[in-house]
Amino acid sequence: MPDNRNREKKIIEELESSIRDPAKGLPEEIFLFLSRITPVINVDLLIKNRHGATLLVWRDDEYYSSGWHIPGGIIRYKEKASHRINEVAKNELGARVRFNKEPLAVKEVIIPSRKNRGHFISLLYECKLASAPDNNLKFEKGIPRAGQWAWHEKCPKDMITVHRMYREFI
Repeated sequence: MPDNRNREKKIIEELESSIRDPAKGLPEEIFLFLSRITPVINVDLLIKNRHGATLLVWRDDEYYSSGWHIPGGIIRYKEKASHRINEVAKNELGARVRFNKEPLAVKEVIIPSRKNRGHFISLLYECKLASAPDNNLKFEKGIPRAGQWAWHEKCPKDMITVHRMYREFI
């Protein structure tokens, strides 16, 4: 038993030595490993305009099929949810937001077939734009590209599957 414990300690020390500052994010392989053994907590930003349309961003990556999604991001170690909300608004929309301090909804997502990133606790925050989103990222027509945004009157057919859990809010 003591040999196993020493071996485990050495493995953990080696992992920790490859992480510069967990508050700024983790190396990809370490993050993926952690996502296989513990839930990940993320914030999602529900942004509506005065007409009731919802601001969505086009996503196209290896974890979800191409589609519209509510802007969001994973909370880093020792990061407040409020900071991640502001970072998501800046990084995904080029905008600033105001938001309610309490989440509008808390959703648990478990994707049994997925090895990496298969368990999330998602906090949906109601937000208002404090500055306009970056017009260079606005989707106009044609086929959307990753990172483009658009207002939606209702939940689009090509919403990423996992975000259909927010249909009632869109």
